[in-house]
Parts: sequence; structure tokens; C-alpha cells
Amino acid sequence: MPDPAVVLRGVTLERLMRDEYSYDLKNQIFSILEGRHQRQTRKAVLSEIDLEIARGEKVGLIGANGAGKSTLLKAICGILYPTRGEVSTTGKIVPLLELGAGFDPELPVVENIILYGVLLGSSRKAMIEKVPSVLKFAELEEYGSVPVKVLSSGMAARLGFAIATDVQPDILILDEVLSIGDEHFKQKCRRRLDQFWQEHVTVIVVSHELEFIRQACDRAIWLEKGRLAFDGPARETVARYLSSIERQAMEAIASLR
Repeated sequence: MPDPAVVLRGVTLERLMRDEYSYDLKNQIFSILEGRHQRQTRKAVLSEIDLEIARGEKVGLIGANGAGKSTLLKAICGILYPTRGEVSTTGKIVPLLELGAGFDPELPVVENIILYGVLLGSSRKAMIEKVPSVLKFAELEEYGSVPVKVLSSGMAARLGFAIATDVQPDILILDEVLSIGDEHFKQKCRRRLDQFWQEHVTVIVVSHELEFIRQACDRAIWLEKGRLAFDGPARETVARYLSSIERQAMEAIASLR
């Protein structure tokens, strides 16, 4: 196996249960004074993940909603830190997760292009030179001088994609970015992403488009309830996942009889 670009060893990531995020300080103080305070419960979103991804490998992450796919990507990017275990990466990571999330809504589009590109590792000079091509790809040539807050969410996502894919990464992280915009722009995105498949870039992609995973990826990883359910060739992993879904559906129907 070539040198690894991404290594996870025993990665577990625990988070507070969702209904406890809204538990305000006032209620917590009263519960302590009244002797009814309970320790906040935590849920393992990822459990004991051991994983190596080689340089240049194209890997798909599949699984049901809530399986931990996006959390795993954020752990690899360093956005989230594991409760236990270690994550190590080699090279520059460009994450396409929540496209446009890093924009300053008050600044003009052009300034955001430069700022976003610099945050992703490019020089200011390089980003100034790339402004025209980014605006053209995002189909926002007429919006360069307006604040980002004027853009729709779809336009902001197009802008984020255009910037991030104009920066040359060692590791490219994609989370459902193939659903951006209308069919015309989706095809445009796929053509842009094709260049990364041809180059020696490590790509890790989350997508519910299983046919894309099957055809475009060398390997696929199936997560189920935060655990690694299967890791192998993309076609085999997708087949096992679909078989599991079909089996669960049949069991649900049988339980209603």
C-alpha cells in the first residue's frame, strides 16, 4: 500500500445528546440546588474507527443519515477532535463541507474569494489572479462588488465550490457537493471534479448517489451507527449496503403482519 495520506487509530468521538444542548444554565443551577441534577449523557457518534487511506486513493463514504459520515470527515479535517484515538493527515486538505460557511456576509464577493482562498492555503496574489475565473465558473460575474449576504444560499454554495476546487489540494474532502444547483451546474461540478480523479489527489467523498460511488471510487467505507460496517472495493461495499437496506425493509414489512 502506498504511503498513507490519512490514518485513524481507535477514533471515538462522543457528543452530548441533542436534547441537552438547549438545557439552560438557570435550570441546571436549580436542579443542583434541589438535588435532582443528573450528569449529562453522551453519545458516541464515532466508535473505535481504525482506518488508513493511501495517497491518491478515491474513497466513498456511505451509510444512512446519522451514521457518522459527516462527523468522520470533520474529524479528518480537524474541525472536530476525537474523544479518544488519533487522526493524522499528510498534505494540504481542502474541505468542501458546508460550502460558503466561511464567508463574511458584509464583504463583497471579490473580497470573500480572496479571503476564502487564503484560508484554504493559497497566496493573496494567486487568489487575486483567480478572481475572474472563479466568478465565471460560479456564474456570478455580475455580483463581484455586492456583499455576499445578497446572494442566495445556492449562489453562495456555487461560489464556495468554485473557490475550493480552484485551489490545488493533496487531500480533497467532499460532503454531498454533487447536489449543488440545477442539473446544468451539477454536470459542470462533475467535470471540474474529474480533474482530481485524474491527478494524484486523495479524495474522500460522502454521497447518497450510490451509482457515482460505485463507478468513481476505488474503495468504499460503509458506516452504521458510528461504526465501520464494511470496508472494501466500492462495488462490493455498495452491494452489501443495498442488501442490508433490502433486508431491513423486508423485516419491517414482516413485523407488520
